[in-house]
Amino acid sequence: MSEPLTPDQFCAHLAAQGLAFHRTDHRAVFTVDESRELRAGMSGLHTKNLFLKDKKGRLFLVSARDDARIDLKRLHEVIGASGRLSFCSAELLMAKLGVTPGSVTAFAVINDRAGEVTLVLDANLMTGEEVNFHPLINTATLRIGHDALLAFLDGAGHRPLIVDLPVPADGQNG
Repeated sequence: MSEPLTPDQFCAHLAAQGLAFHRTDHRAVFTVDESRELRAGMSGLHTKNLFLKDKKGRLFLVSARDDARIDLKRLHEVIGASGRLSFCSAELLMAKLGVTPGSVTAFAVINDRAGEVTLVLDANLMTGEEVNFHPLINTATLRIGHDALLAFLDGAGHRPLIVDLPVPADGQNG
């Protein structure tokens, strides 16, 4: 992989594409729970992002609403993966998407120049509301409009698979 973009290079890329966004810098956050207090003053939908692989080694980046409960035991059925999915290592995350754990974001597909990662978006993110993702680092959040997000993804060669993610039965974690 070529050198991954820095957050500033990424923001410059969005601006050069004419895609409007709002950046909020903040302390580092590594989980959805850690970010809750920071998001109090931020509008738009907030997200969680999972980097997964299937039994054949195919890679998937799943972006969902931060409060989504996802049945990981059934997710492969919905996205066309081979067998159950497992989480990728930090090394594979850096090698394929150029980000570290805690900074996983749909924007990272810009660093997947080989097109090896399938981006899966939760249909619940496609409400037309603005969405929030890290700009390749977990010390900032970018709010971007729905149409601008889709334009960015198309321009990055990663038209997303938009699906209704499976919800776990009551009593299961997700």
